[in-house]
Amino acid sequence: MKFDIAQALQVLERTPVVLRSLLSGLDDAWIHGNYGENTFSPFDVLGHLITGERTDWMMRIRRILECGTTRPFDPYDRYAHFERSSGRDAAPLLEQFAQLRAANLAALRTLSLADADLARRGMHPSLGEVTLRNLLATWVAHDLNHLAQIAKAMAWQYREEVGPWHDYLGILRSPATTMSDDGAARRRAAIDRARRANDGAV
Repeated sequence: MKFDIAQALQVLERTPVVLRSLLSGLDDAWIHGNYGENTFSPFDVLGHLITGERTDWMMRIRRILECGTTRPFDPYDRYAHFERSSGRDAAPLLEQFAQLRAANLAALRTLSLADADLARRGMHPSLGEVTLRNLLATWVAHDLNHLAQIAKAMAWQYREEVGPWHDYLGILRSPATTMSDDGAARRRAAIDRARRANDGAV
């Protein structure tokens, strides 16, 4: 399937709706449960997606259009959400993500990107040269990757309860994507800070 910006927008505009439908009003056991040591929970994924909306996708699109390969993208901090989101409720984060995504897609549409624009190149700090088409396709795949990650984390909560059906459920057998040591340390520190803040509030 070749990249098509109109088709890409169909997915990107639906992600906030999917997240709201899936996560709104759920108990904390669903929101904060992960699928193994040093893995993301749905709450972590939500914070991570917000970071992307604030510091990644549109910023890199503009960097390509304005600078080409002469100025590399700023490094993306994929664990920034541990400091920004820890101790918060999921509901306002869902709303924040929806607002940020809507604003970014509105900005993307105003660019009226043509095929020639999609071929323009930028410089990733570790991957080297990438095209604008690569970046936009990655935005879509990144959303879908993390929606699958949320589903895996939620399914994992019943991994013992499904009994003999476990072997039929690929979501419970597929490999876990784990954080780096730095990410795991930052998560522990954020949890400790939130716990101390809650203890102080009592």
